Amino acid sequence: MSSWFEVLVVSSDAAVRGHLANILATLSIDSACVSTLHECHETLTQKRFGLVFCDPHLADGNYQELLAAYPAPRAKPRVVVTSRTADWDEFKEAMRCGVFDVISVPYRHMDVEWMVIQAKRAERQAQASGPLRLQSPEFVKAASASA
Repeated sequence: MSSWFEVLVVSSDAAVRGHLANILATLSIDSACVSTLHECHETLTQKRFGLVFCDPHLADGNYQELLAAYPAPRAKPRVVVTSRTADWDEFKEAMRCGVFDVISVPYRHMDVEWMVIQAKRAERQAQASGPLRLQSPEFVKAASASA
């Protein structure tokens, strides 16, 4: 795997975007920041990101809409929901929706670093498994007949 890894921060709060960008900079991680779901979608179509930090609610949508825009599991970005409440039910709902993880605001440096480490690990595992391969029915029949 190449050492490339960039993070997208999606928050309507400029202070949150700035704080996360500063933490990521201390980790030598490039980041981009946007404030709306629309900007997030545009940015994701232009560039691939290893991780996305996203507020639960934005002016034009929420993290669930972000995840729903990518129906294929391998196409979904790794989304970390930034929770201001640290509510257990909110955490369970986010995980049920398929987020990568949930992090509480205010962010602690080591929590952000841990998310990055986990996302990089997941990226390596995804690259090691290679592209999703579909086999033709004839190949499957021939393989099972020879077994």
